Amino acid sequence: MGKNVDFDLEQTLECGQCFRWDKQPDGSYTGVAFGHILNISEKNIPQVYEDEFWRHYFDLSLDYAKIRADLSAEDETLAQAAKFAPGMRILNQEPWEALCSFIISQNNNIPRIRGIVKRLCGQFGEPVGDGFFTFPSAERLAALRAEELSEIRCGFRAKYIVDAAQKVVAGQVDLEKLKTAELSDAREQLMSIHGVGPKVADCTLLYGLHRLEAFPMDVWMKRAMRTLFPGRGPEAFGCYAGIAQQYIFHYSRCNPALFAEK
Repeated sequence: MGKNVDFDLEQTLECGQCFRWDKQPDGSYTGVAFGHILNISEKNIPQVYEDEFWRHYFDLSLDYAKIRADLSAEDETLAQAAKFAPGMRILNQEPWEALCSFIISQNNNIPRIRGIVKRLCGQFGEPVGDGFFTFPSAERLAALRAEELSEIRCGFRAKYIVDAAQKVVAGQVDLEKLKTAELSDAREQLMSIHGVGPKVADCTLLYGLHRLEAFPMDVWMKRAMRTLFPGRGPEAFGCYAGIAQQYIFHYSRCNPALFAEK
């Protein structure tokens, strides 16, 4: 099959949308999703395409080439961004895992986020293999006090994790219903959780609920939009705004010269 232009492991697994995939010395990646363990490399991607669970997880049925072409036809700058990382895909992650992970991501860097998530799973998840654990359920974490999360060293985020878990378990935040709710209503419901602002809400919507129209905005994205797309907002990119966001974010982070003072 050869290298798949529309599915690049590094672009997909190291773009900041997920935190449980570890790069191995041979260049492959090992991760856990929904309690399933996978080691994936360029060599076994053809087998992954044939597996219904992983095909869905990696969003391999969606025609990203067509989406890229449509987005690129609208704007030359977006075409450049899309061309820069054509193999990036939006994963179909477990919604609760995504919500909890992006609460942990606040004011944090990727190595630290990964460390906290790993400790959280090791301490409160269920073992699924030698050294591998599930992501702990909302029910498991809702039963805890914030102080009981001290060993995972997540700091001020502990109380937000517990509040999120309790609201999900009580049905105050119904993650399943948020997959089809109006985007603004879904965002508002997520923001009812203590510590969840617009960025964490939109990350949860895009990466956990596969709401491809969601468009997370952090400092980098706000800067990128001001510089590369002045006067335009997420709605300019239509129903695949979230995919456009991934292209723009990665392109901007990898090309700081675009933002050099003139």
